[in-house]
Amino acid sequence: MIEVRIASVNADATSGQPVLLLKPLEHEVDGQDARLLPIWIGQPEASAIMLGLQGIDLPRPMTHDLLRGLIDQLGYVVLRVEVTRLEGGTYFAAIIVRGEERVLAIDARPSDAVALAVRIPCAIFVAEDVWEAAAVTVRAVDDAEEELERFREFLDHVDPSDFTS
Repeated sequence: MIEVRIASVNADATSGQPVLLLKPLEHEVDGQDARLLPIWIGQPEASAIMLGLQGIDLPRPMTHDLLRGLIDQLGYVVLRVEVTRLEGGTYFAAIIVRGEERVLAIDARPSDAVALAVRIPCAIFVAEDVWEAAAVTVRAVDDAEEELERFREFLDHVDPSDFTS
């Protein structure tokens, strides 16, 4: 298992659907390409994750707050959440809880598991085979800054008439 953290929750540029980006907890070397795991999620789950990250408590419990309270009232502790597998484009996760006499793995969607993890807080892990199959490479910041500089230079020399027919 690879321990990860939330890199961001953004809207996909093409579909507008929220995407959760996870990155390894171990800091990657600056100037090198980074790998992120994208998981497309629903809008309610994206909102729940963002509220949890920002530490915002609402007057009434949301679903993930209710789940946290239920786990606590039953005498269990959330140890971690795990993204366990990827089948047919669908991610699967587990919430690992410990009680007095046993450890349980509760089946969950990754978005719900992560929304709970930011409220507990607890560690988030991704199975190595899932990481290898689905993580994408993102160009290093230096490359992005170079590209931005080239674009700025282009803007400095562009004429509006270049875009008319």
